[in-house]
Amino acid sequence: MNITTKGQVTIPKEIRDKYGLDEGVEVDFIDEEGIVKLIKKGTSSPIDKVYGILKSKERSDDVVEELRGR
Repeated sequence: MNITTKGQVTIPKEIRDKYGLDEGVEVDFIDEEGIVKLIKKGTSSPIDKVYGILKSKERSDDVVEELRGR
């Protein structure tokens, strides 16, 4: 495996399949005593990524009821 001039490498398909490294999955590089490891960042749902961005003091049930017009 070679590193391109842009610093890219291709992860072999069997490794991508085995560890669920699909397009868009976030990974990180860890340096452990001269050994570089690629790790898959914590799995999260799209909801986890936006959780807590609203700064409302209202309960979510009340917001939903209001949106439904009840």
